[in-house]
Amino acid sequence: MKTMTLSAATCGVIATFAVGFVLSVPNAIAAGPDAATSALLAKYSCTACHTPDKKLVGPSYQEIAAKYAGDKTAAAKLEQKVKNGGSGVWGAIPMPPNDVPDADLKTMVAGILATK
Repeated sequence: MKTMTLSAATCGVIATFAVGFVLSVPNAIAAGPDAATSALLAKYSCTACHTPDKKLVGPSYQEIAAKYAGDKTAAAKLEQKVKNGGSGVWGAIPMPPNDVPDADLKTMVAGILATK
């Protein structure tokens, strides 16, 4: 059996990396939609105007999820809003219509509404 000796400085770097990684992963997951949703949001250029946790041109995914929390008709409303575009709900800047297949649209909206 082979053994290896690490200096205290090296161990500190490894421990810092491990702790930082463990602490940052849950925050990344909690901040935005899941990986499949995120890939679709990027594919259809939603990320040009929206981010997981900060207003850019349009509201963040967290703001959208919070606004529609508990609204049983939210998914249908948002699917239509994405497809047809709209304005006035989040300010004066309009959202243009988006040509997104229905299956992808449903996945995207469900992921956004699940954002914490």
